[in-house]
Amino acid sequence: MSDALRSAAVEAFICGAAWPAGAATSYPRADPADHARLPIDTWGTACLPVGVRIELIGDATEVDIGYVTATDDLGYRGEGAGTAFTVWRGAHRVDQHPAVLGRGTARLSLGEASGQTGDERVTIYLPEGMRPTILSLSAVGGSIAPAPEQPRWIAYGDSIAEGWIASGPDGAWPAIAARLHGLDVVNLGYAGSARGELVSAQQIAALAAPAVISITHGTNCWTRIPHSVDQMLANTAAFLAVVRGGHPGVPIVVASPIARPDGELTANVLGATHADIRDAMERATIAHIAAGDDRMTLIPGGEVLDAGLLGDGVHPGDEGHRVLARVFGDAVAAALASPVRT
Repeated sequence: MSDALRSAAVEAFICGAAWPAGAATSYPRADPADHARLPIDTWGTACLPVGVRIELIGDATEVDIGYVTATDDLGYRGEGAGTAFTVWRGAHRVDQHPAVLGRGTARLSLGEASGQTGDERVTIYLPEGMRPTILSLSAVGGSIAPAPEQPRWIAYGDSIAEGWIASGPDGAWPAIAARLHGLDVVNLGYAGSARGELVSAQQIAALAAPAVISITHGTNCWTRIPHSVDQMLANTAAFLAVVRGGHPGVPIVVASPIARPDGELTANVLGATHADIRDAMERATIAHIAAGDDRMTLIPGGEVLDAGLLGDGVHPGDEGHRVLARVFGDAVAAALASPVRT
């Protein structure tokens, strides 16, 4: 994908993209200037524009979106990775249009405004699994303008934050929570990765002016790259220290891993069960808070989801993501709203 395809004419409408185009990726979810230091699996998923979306206001009845997609290979995630443009107006889904491979145009209904002012936010989720680039936006039957800015939320996590295995990008728990609470979510969910790599912490620390940060990884520290208990303790402590160093005073919500039935009592090659990994992450966070960080919150993840809400035994289905949006998302909103202690 050519970096030049990212159109300056539509940039003001694009939300959830924290870095400029680079390294042949239109909407990278990690710093393209620093991608060589990342694990290859992290950079691979960071090339997908997960959570990147169009947000607009106006009195137009429809909008034409010119785009180009780079692939129809959706990998293990399948169609849940996103194969269509999906329109939400306020709290309601109002239209959907399938994407094609290569160049195409999607005409989407913007639904009916609940008032007369034309200032109700419209959010259009992308067919992110197809690696789209938005080339143009044209209003039909009225006018459009970029939606007003909202508080920026940096959501670091693994495949669960990325949205596996919700039926579409709009069903991922960070997307749901962002709609509910009026937040500009930047989804840094890295499927199969997000093991608290310090390069990711440094990149988050360097981002400009987030209003709130969430950290919700851990399951890939059990088996994909096995961690010991001591390693998880030390790595979590270091990750939190680096992120906090870049953003003093910004509220940070840490959620330990949700239940994983196949791992809770099963030791990895270093002797740590999934429950041990969760406990180590929680202890490191508690120690950080106890050392004086009153802008950090811990949400224990082990009891948040019933195993019946895990569609494949690891990842939540649509209802599970709605539960996470209420629990984790509400905690993010509460942390943002909490007064700064002096």
